[in-house]
Amino acid sequence: MFQKKKQKLHKDDITVIDTQTAKKAVVATGLGNAMEWFDFGIYSYLAVTIGKVFFSELDGPLQLVYTFATFAAAFLVRPIGGMFFGMLGDRLGRKKVLAITLVIMALSTLSIGLIPSYASIGMTAPILLLVARLVQGFSTGGEYSGAMTFIAESTPDKKRGTLASGLEVGTLIGYIAGSGIVTLLTYMLGSDKMMDWGWRIPFLIAAPIGLIGFYLRSHLEESPAFEAMEKTKEGENKHVSMKDILIYHRKPLLVGMILVLFYNVADYMVLSYMPSHLSAVLGYGETKGLLLILIVMFIMIPIVLMMGRFSDRIGAKRIIQGGLVGLILLSIPAFLMIGSGNNWLVFLGLIILAVFLASFQGTMPALLPSLFFTDVRYGALAITYNISASLFGGTTPLVLAWLIDFTANRMMPAYYLIVACLIGIVVVAIFVKETSGKPLRGSPPAVEHEKEIEGVLKESSDSLWWKEEKMEIDEQKG
Repeated sequence: MFQKKKQKLHKDDITVIDTQTAKKAVVATGLGNAMEWFDFGIYSYLAVTIGKVFFSELDGPLQLVYTFATFAAAFLVRPIGGMFFGMLGDRLGRKKVLAITLVIMALSTLSIGLIPSYASIGMTAPILLLVARLVQGFSTGGEYSGAMTFIAESTPDKKRGTLASGLEVGTLIGYIAGSGIVTLLTYMLGSDKMMDWGWRIPFLIAAPIGLIGFYLRSHLEESPAFEAMEKTKEGENKHVSMKDILIYHRKPLLVGMILVLFYNVADYMVLSYMPSHLSAVLGYGETKGLLLILIVMFIMIPIVLMMGRFSDRIGAKRIIQGGLVGLILLSIPAFLMIGSGNNWLVFLGLIILAVFLASFQGTMPALLPSLFFTDVRYGALAITYNISASLFGGTTPLVLAWLIDFTANRMMPAYYLIVACLIGIVVVAIFVKETSGKPLRGSPPAVEHEKEIEGVLKESSDSLWWKEEKMEIDEQKG
């Protein structure tokens, strides 16, 4: 962090990031993220089965509503976990906290696979399921925001979008692994054995995956941006409090919440809710619905990476705006195709939604951390991401299941998505500043090669683009 008196950028201020180290950070963080979304994914893909196992006293659509209510309950504690782990990450460092959250996530997921059914222990079963989901939610509160922060701070400025998009590739791999295992087990075991004991297998797999992820994360180096900031604080106690974040960084907090709103509504609708929509609402066989989503996610991987690469060239803001316009115009046609009953049209409808979701996945991991200064980035991002995800992301499957049950209108998901994107396009156009290729707020420039340093020094005013914002915050503090 630069002191207020420092007016000029010096050679020693510029961080040279080794590309191989950056790629290692992306792989380790992305794999850990894959493990997290494997845990969340298998719950979503087994929603119908879980409803029968833990809510067998209920009938029909209500089983799905209660299953997704338990899914959504975890998001109630995400902001608490985000505040706890976020503030801890700004004090102790990014990598330590990321290792801790991964272990908690793995253990809570493992415990779900060990809970007896409602038929065995009655109401105790759904209560234990709820407790396990709450622990999952608490750990996840510090997981994704920490992963975004770590990758954004560990990559060169001009490749931040390209490398940070790898985090969402991890998300897709986790979902693919989850859906693939559930699909394979459903095909091999059949519905009866799957409901009896087969559904437990994916949850039990979480333990060894968690150990692998913990090993990879514990062997990472701390992010260069955090280390550079800590060096300027030697002998001082200048850690920012929660009160300071809420008072002096409220604008980016609010902007971030809107970005996360439409991002999570699209994300959880396509990846979490859609398998149940295809089977429980449209009457597709469980295996067919899961297989369609699995194929779509495979196709999304190169698209996400392409969006990340393009964001470094033309800017993340433009790509996000394109995705918002696309969903506003094509959500209704896409859901008409999905509800048509024709396999090819269903697939095409899913692909339309997936392509525009990929425009968010390829850009958000780089854009969201850039909203905040380095000394508050983990904590502030954890707050903004998890509050918004709790209100609008994790509740999306529950709200959609309820809306369809209440209105008997299968097009409700399309209308819900359009409203979220209309809000998003206004906020992105007015309040989001393009930061692709620029240094993160509060951090010196980060380059890939030493030969780039001279060019950066010649454009030092652009490199310190965030300086006026920082001075305004310092003046407010007095």
